[in-house]
Amino acid sequence: MTTSRPTLPLLGGLDPDAFMKRYWHKRPLLIRQAIPGFTAPLSRDALFALAAQDDVESRLISHARKRWQLDHGPFEADDLPPLTRKQWTLLVQGVNLHAPAIDALMQQFRFIPDARLDDVMISYATDGGGVGPHLDSYDVFLLQAHGKRRWRIGPQRDTTWLEDVPLRILKHFEAEEEWVLEPGDMLYLPPGYAHDGVAEGECMTYSIGFRAPLEQEMLQNFLYYLAENAAELPFARHFAGRYADPGQSAVKHPAALPEAMIDALVSQLERVRWGQKEVEDFLGRWLSEPKSHVFFDSPEKPLSMSRFVHEASSRGVALSAKSQLLYRRNRCYVNGEPLEVPVTARSTLRRLADQRELNAEECANFEQKGQEIVEILYDWYASGWLQLGPDSKSVRKLRTVRKKAG
Repeated sequence: MTTSRPTLPLLGGLDPDAFMKRYWHKRPLLIRQAIPGFTAPLSRDALFALAAQDDVESRLISHARKRWQLDHGPFEADDLPPLTRKQWTLLVQGVNLHAPAIDALMQQFRFIPDARLDDVMISYATDGGGVGPHLDSYDVFLLQAHGKRRWRIGPQRDTTWLEDVPLRILKHFEAEEEWVLEPGDMLYLPPGYAHDGVAEGECMTYSIGFRAPLEQEMLQNFLYYLAENAAELPFARHFAGRYADPGQSAVKHPAALPEAMIDALVSQLERVRWGQKEVEDFLGRWLSEPKSHVFFDSPEKPLSMSRFVHEASSRGVALSAKSQLLYRRNRCYVNGEPLEVPVTARSTLRRLADQRELNAEECANFEQKGQEIVEILYDWYASGWLQLGPDSKSVRKLRTVRKKAG
């Protein structure tokens, strides 16, 4: 007997399986009040403060006198146009890595594999602000967080771009549908579906985007993986010698590439073989690798291992929002690093990967499962990849704040 997944307001009352079958990668879906009564958890000032950080990717787009301008951050407050000026947009990428409330929002979309889920970008715009009609090469959920934005969409056939502009803006955009989204409303768009969003007054839109690497990019990175790990891969035994040509005769054309050398290398390369194991290992490393601007903060005064175990047993642990933990068979991949997981730790690490946290009860029996799991998690804690849950004092304070707010 099978049980169906619960329906989600987030998906307009659809259960995740139904959404994936009917809409994912196929057609748009407008969801009114996907999050009923939604209030933006990040203020405008907090977003501007993030845009000023070196480790946050941000862009400023303005449109005035029929001219588009694009600038890259970080941006100090004085770098941004006045709030009274119309038609400018601030895009801040990867906000989920820096704001717990935004990370919690992104977790609601984990009915899609983590290997595909990318980040949350926040678009702040003044009246008339937008980035022009365009196409995305990936699936995206556009959640209205503050104010109103008018969306026009259509299955674009003419993909000619405007010339001499710093953005990829469609030259001949044709809209077939149009809506105004208010806080809590959400629009899903599959890849390649043209759309144009324009702010009606000040507004903020959250874009939950998904990773869709180019096949050529995957091929190139897989070849890099083979090169970097060649010594450890099975075919390495065929490349243990050194090129030699004892049968080489004297030549009349010394600049010509030797036929024997070409044939030798072709023969060697034909011995290069890979299978599913190598592909799995490559994808695990590559897809969990943090982006270049992501940095981890190790604890200033890390606890001893024994103290860490004690605290975890009462507070639980959680992956850093910046950490990516994937698994396949008997291996885990955390932030680009492969780990051969002992049998005793396998179920715990898989649960941590799927839940992104372990509660106090799950941590209380660490030592019964062997020293391996303790050493793994402590190492991740010391590296800033894993954090202890809130202590009881923090929990009580949070409950008090919520009680007063309620």
